[in-house]
Amino acid sequence: MIPKGFFQSLTFLLTALTALTAAATYFAMQREWIPTAFAAMLWLSSILSVRKLFKRHADKISLMFDAIDNSDYAFKFAAGTRFMHDRMVNRSLNRITQIFLQAKADAIRKEKYYELILNSISTGVIAIDDRGYVSQTNSETLRILALPTLTHTDQLRRVDMKLATLIAGIRPGEKHQISFANERETVSLSIRASGMTLREKFVRIIVINDIRSELEEKEVESWIRLMRVLTHEIMNAVTPITSLSRTLLDIHGNADAEIRNGLEVICSTGRGLISFVDSYRKFTRIPMPKPSLFYVRRFIEGTVQLLVHRNRYPNIEITIRVSPDDLILHADENLIGLVMLNILKNALQAIGHEQPDGRIDLKAFCNEAEAVIIEVANNGPAIPPDEAEHIFLPFFTTREGGSGIGLSVARQIMQRSGGSIALKNAHGEKKTVFVLTFP
Repeated sequence: MIPKGFFQSLTFLLTALTALTAAATYFAMQREWIPTAFAAMLWLSSILSVRKLFKRHADKISLMFDAIDNSDYAFKFAAGTRFMHDRMVNRSLNRITQIFLQAKADAIRKEKYYELILNSISTGVIAIDDRGYVSQTNSETLRILALPTLTHTDQLRRVDMKLATLIAGIRPGEKHQISFANERETVSLSIRASGMTLREKFVRIIVINDIRSELEEKEVESWIRLMRVLTHEIMNAVTPITSLSRTLLDIHGNADAEIRNGLEVICSTGRGLISFVDSYRKFTRIPMPKPSLFYVRRFIEGTVQLLVHRNRYPNIEITIRVSPDDLILHADENLIGLVMLNILKNALQAIGHEQPDGRIDLKAFCNEAEAVIIEVANNGPAIPPDEAEHIFLPFFTTREGGSGIGLSVARQIMQRSGGSIALKNAHGEKKTVFVLTFP
């Protein structure tokens, strides 16, 4: 929109130029050279005035855009000049500056709004250019990768070399799965890529999902189905054998000693096998949790007191730290109590009676996502890496006489409670840490 004052000034100057051109032409045709020279001088003066007018306003416009280009929105032209057309132009330019300022403020608000949405989703998102520079990421990505910041794909080498290679080379439309171990746990990721052109640059959008809990859940479901089939078939086969051998012993009590001893071996072995199989049925019969609110400190202290009463380990010191002191957990106290008893019992057995400086540290707190975390650490012999990845599998045990289902049951209880249990890798430290997470 052309300011009214500027339009009037321009109209006046153009009218004067037209009139002076006509006058100079008329006087020249009449051979009146003095009036012709005077009119020509006025004409030249008008031309210079028009040029000066355009140059002054062009300089103002150029100055305004330079200021905007340098994000100087506080720059303003004086609105109190002598000439009306200058005041009108200055006000119009100041108005344009304010429009640009408002547009930038709106863009910043939208950017913060979209960033808030991006940081609220439970999926990691990374925007990467062809040189590996990260233009955008969200907090879930940093949480999954356990990184404080991410600006280039080379930083992923600190997490895992295979992960860095995969993300650096993944192309739009591809989908991959990868697992790696960090200082806390084993991480399983699903990675997908798409592409778009942004500001004349091609950008890959990498979407990362933590699928560890889904994989664990499917694994547990598979074990439960297998256990149900095995226990059913074994019980159906062994029970009649045990019953028949007992009956034969009762009927033929005066039978040959060798036959009687054989029947007694069959009967006792069958009963032992039935007892053995029955003990594994609890792995497939965990009840659904009935959550309630309870204080974490009272719960931990009660669990420790119960275990210490049953097991005498004077060489082991147990410490409890709960922050805040009135921390509350919403879960099934009885089922979580079984999990805690199992972990603490394993910790006591790992340290044993011979280690003089045995120590078990229990710590409960809220993390940044407001999830309740319970950590159980002991300074007994560390679990070897090749065994650590199998400790939650049913029947896996390294202790003589162990059943191998304690931690499997613990993981199933935590999954049904909506939480998770993990072995935290303590590199360079002689301790084993189990982490219970309750979102």
